[in-house]
Amino acid sequence: MNYWLVANPEAGDGQRGRDFWLEHLANAGITNPSCCDFQEQGWKAQVKSDDIVMVAGGDGSVNAGAQLCLERNATLAVLPSGTANDFARNLDLPEDPDAVCELVQRGATQQVDVAEFGDGIFLNVAHVGLGTLPARESQGAAKKLFGRFSYGFELLRRVNAKRGFHAELTCDEAFVRGRWLSIAVSSGAFFGGGNEIPQATADDGMLDIIAVKPRPLIQLLLTFLMVRFSGKSPNRTSTVVHLKGKRCDVITSKPKTVTVDGDEAGKTPLQVVCRKHCLRVIGVSVVRTGEAESSRSGSQQQGVYGS
Repeated sequence: MNYWLVANPEAGDGQRGRDFWLEHLANAGITNPSCCDFQEQGWKAQVKSDDIVMVAGGDGSVNAGAQLCLERNATLAVLPSGTANDFARNLDLPEDPDAVCELVQRGATQQVDVAEFGDGIFLNVAHVGLGTLPARESQGAAKKLFGRFSYGFELLRRVNAKRGFHAELTCDEAFVRGRWLSIAVSSGAFFGGGNEIPQATADDGMLDIIAVKPRPLIQLLLTFLMVRFSGKSPNRTSTVVHLKGKRCDVITSKPKTVTVDGDEAGKTPLQVVCRKHCLRVIGVSVVRTGEAESSRSGSQQQGVYGS
């Protein structure tokens, strides 16, 4: 077995780079891992099925590591170093870097889902509409200053300027069309630096689709707070639609930018399929938010389509 370390020096505040993690890995007994870069190609063919690929970076870097691990049937180890670290939240990884490295050294693994679209994958969420703005615009000084809160800051700054877009959503057997402010297709339980998807988990074989309608800012905030504190989607709402299913199609009247795990990934239409338990990751548990039920099957509507 070989340990591979890929560190993104631009992730987060830049404080958790290669040297940082080499020191903490050595404290846990993992010495002289093979240090690599995703931009280099030669080393990837050398990764074997019993190897562990350790990725120190944000969700975009972790996404790239997951693709490699799927290709080589290797194990992914996340060393949280980014702004949001949402995939790390799905695995309930400790914040202490020494504890993370000790977990890697122990080698305990879980099997989690991956969302597949076109030629790519995502581990957390794909966004269409307003939800793409943080990834596209909260960069540089603002991202450094506000950290994971830059996502919410950018949304609040722009929400009143958006009137929404027309789209059709198909989720297994469910279908709905309308004007939307934002559409999120999630494979995991978190997005935007710790915001929870109600009643979700990264290992249930299901996608969660959260679609938000254009509404006044105060109504959006009240709905957000209701979902946040209850831990589940409201039974009746004219603001949010929540669907669950194994497949999802998003078709917009005009091409819209799609972001996945914080990076731009093309335009709509978006077709997503959940691949259950296909990725092996280092971790001792997978978080379930609210009242998630992993035994659910088929498409389920969690909200009522209001006017």
